[in-house]
Amino acid sequence: MYIFLINLSMIDIAYTSNILPNLLNMLITKNNEISFWSCMCQVYFFIAFACTEILLLAFMAYDRYAAICHPLHYVILMNMKMSAGLAVSAWATGLIDASGHVVVISRFSFCASHLIDHFFCDLIPLLKITCSDTSTVEMINYIEGTLLVATAFMVTLVSYVFIISSIIKIKSASGRGKAFSTCSSHLTCVCMFYGTLICVYVRPTTSYSPKQDKFVSLLYGVLVPLLNPLIYSLKNQEIKDSIIKLRKKFKI
Repeated sequence: MYIFLINLSMIDIAYTSNILPNLLNMLITKNNEISFWSCMCQVYFFIAFACTEILLLAFMAYDRYAAICHPLHYVILMNMKMSAGLAVSAWATGLIDASGHVVVISRFSFCASHLIDHFFCDLIPLLKITCSDTSTVEMINYIEGTLLVATAFMVTLVSYVFIISSIIKIKSASGRGKAFSTCSSHLTCVCMFYGTLICVYVRPTTSYSPKQDKFVSLLYGVLVPLLNPLIYSLKNQEIKDSIIKLRKKFKI
């Protein structure tokens, strides 16, 4: 589990590092220009980090399934070698998957406009301003997105179906609460991530709404990476004790 948490933390740092520095520079200097290849790099790393996070969340769901449904075999099912291998495969898949999108997009002609109606180089805003045929990259997006997202989502969903069924079978209330607490943080992060992802990408580009999507993109690009460490930290007893002390001190 800790290997996945470390990699998820790295993803959160990478997300904000890919978007915020350039955004802050634009806000401070009032210079909204970005070079073509800098834009391609931003698109590449954003897609790569998103794909990697999708797989990491799915592997973490399986990890929780192994811990709750097969506690006696957990050390065998999710040993250090297996966990490290899954984490490496998630990164490799994300980096390879993003390259296909960027290779196709880099060949597009942007003769109509060079103005991106977004605060970073995202896939859909780029497709809206190109004068080239976008059917190829949209097909790649839907096929790869369906295979990757649907597979990861099904692994997560099936894992939680077995987890919930196992928790229900526990007779003591304290046992059920303890079992649920081991996966509540992960489940919260999964809901936030998939919720924002579906709102932006799982629909045709014709229904694209710049203002709405900028807000949602800000949520999953900045707010979600900020909240993830806080959500997982709430499981830490020292953090809980500190919160209780603060509430008593300020009488909240």
